[in-house]
Amino acid sequence: MTPIAQSILRNAIGLGLFAVITAGSIALTQSVTADRIDEQIRRAEAAALFEIIPPSRHDNDLLNDVVGLPDSFRLGHREPVQGHVARQAAQPVGIILPVVTPEGYSGDIRLLVGISPAGEVLGVRVTNHRETPGLGDRVELKKSNWILSFAGRALTDDSTRWAVRKDGGSFDQFTGATITPRAVVQAVYEALRYFEDHGEALLAMPAPSV
Repeated sequence: MTPIAQSILRNAIGLGLFAVITAGSIALTQSVTADRIDEQIRRAEAAALFEIIPPSRHDNDLLNDVVGLPDSFRLGHREPVQGHVARQAAQPVGIILPVVTPEGYSGDIRLLVGISPAGEVLGVRVTNHRETPGLGDRVELKKSNWILSFAGRALTDDSTRWAVRKDGGSFDQFTGATITPRAVVQAVYEALRYFEDHGEALLAMPAPSV
């Protein structure tokens, strides 16, 4: 083998090893990052459950009183998910549904929607998003009170038009950011429609045995 060929071979082997090491490092970083993101989402969701239905309004184990949600793709999920049922003296006082909308300005928005047995919104919290800071991130309660405007709304409320005001609806949009609130309003509306179809059966399920 000529010196030139040997040099080319050494360079090729070096580049190959570099590519393998780089790819492995990227894969490891992505795996660790994904685990951290999932843990952050779980913590945010756990905290949000008790914001939507405070402990004073239920006496069961809200974290573990769960029911499987049929047709969960209607809530934006690709895999089966569970809803959390709140009970007072063994009677259901609400259910919290996890919802995902892909219609955010920067991708998926994950939220929890609490609904009473009568079909009224008990509360909504956004638990994960990548919306623009200072604009779309106002769907977070710590950034604005906008998300509180859903409480008490229902499909049967004729005074509520399920759209942002720019589209003729009842909900404010954000200055310079209409896509994000529009996506959240639609997601909450779809959660209510889902509850309209499945809520009675879900709330009739017995609490898990202790």
